[in-house]
Amino acid sequence: MKNRKLYRRNRIKLRIRKTIIGSQERPRMTVYRSNKQIYVQLVNDDAGNTIVSTSSALEEIASKKVTKIEKAQLVGSKIAEIAKAAGIESVVFDRSGYLYHGRVKALAESARKGGLKF
Repeated sequence: MKNRKLYRRNRIKLRIRKTIIGSQERPRMTVYRSNKQIYVQLVNDDAGNTIVSTSSALEEIASKKVTKIEKAQLVGSKIAEIAKAAGIESVVFDRSGYLYHGRVKALAESARKGGLKF
């Protein structure tokens, strides 16, 4: 990735993080997107810890021969399922400076469809 694109994403990420704060009742759902995988975690910013996390690198998702957008949808439904089991129904979505498009959008809509509110 070119430096100017990385700097731009980091500027946007910091601007977003100034306004978005997660708590135990309503954690921050943060997304990291690499070229091959997509990772998502629910973070409690009050305590500074990760509550639950999942990614497309998990064996049950990685073993399927699907596109990256379909993997993002699987990760979104998986995080909704794990969050429900942990007693979390509502989150704050942190797109980490990525555009709300493609894999990030697919993950978010799949998590909404799975029952998470944001």
